[in-house]
Amino acid sequence: MVEKNEQTHKWTFLTNHAHVIVCLSINPAMRMRDIADRVGITERAVQKIIADLTHEGYLEIDRRGRCNSYRLNSGLHLRHPIEAGHTIGELLKLFIKSPTETHQTQIKTGLSPESNKQD
Repeated sequence: MVEKNEQTHKWTFLTNHAHVIVCLSINPAMRMRDIADRVGITERAVQKIIADLTHEGYLEIDRRGRCNSYRLNSGLHLRHPIEAGHTIGELLKLFIKSPTETHQTQIKTGLSPESNKQD
């Protein structure tokens, strides 16, 4: 028997790297802790993914005091040879709605930049 708290899915179509990119495209100021909760991985795993993405040029970090804001380089191509003809921006278009719909989603899911401000 599987308990309710036990994770029942074993795999997804997207990697954790893609999940982090989607989170940051919705809210560039999202805290690592919130990304980890949303993706279902540890905060340390998020740190590693952000380091990978930054090292490869997919992500730039703007440090603002103790807070970070992230910029995606959506023009870079995906890494695997099968999808190398497509960009990060094309991938994100599959998941990111229009600005109005995105704002409504942020409010419903608590992903708005205002919800991640630290006091």
